[in-house]
Amino acid sequence: MSATKITVGATIAAGKDKVWDYYTNPKHIVNWNFASDDWHCPSAENDMRVGGKHSSRMEAKDGSFGFDFEAIYDEVVDNNRIIYTIADGRKVMVGFQEKDGKTDVEVVFEAESQNPVEMQKGGWQAILDNFKKYAENN
Repeated sequence: MSATKITVGATIAAGKDKVWDYYTNPKHIVNWNFASDDWHCPSAENDMRVGGKHSSRMEAKDGSFGFDFEAIYDEVVDNNRIIYTIADGRKVMVGFQEKDGKTDVEVVFEAESQNPVEMQKGGWQAILDNFKKYAENN
């Protein structure tokens, strides 16, 4: 496992209850879980409990490429924190902090070794930015 940790974040103009729901509910996940407009997330499942599984499918809209994302939850503190292990063994922590009616979402993940750190950070940040846009406009 990699010791390199990458942090991305966003401040969402919404309360923590809404942000948590939009981040964890599959009916919302399919609307934001992709990094650019030429990709989409056709399916998502989420069992929000310790030992529960998250799975989602990300695909290019033109069908040229796609992949499954799977993880098992290690810790779930409703409306506050999620820690999970991705199928490849890397750990991810997502924290939610409300202040003045807005919610800061911070994602800290262990880098993989195949792609440059900045590329990984950019991809995860783009997905989080897409989440912000979706949560604030719906």
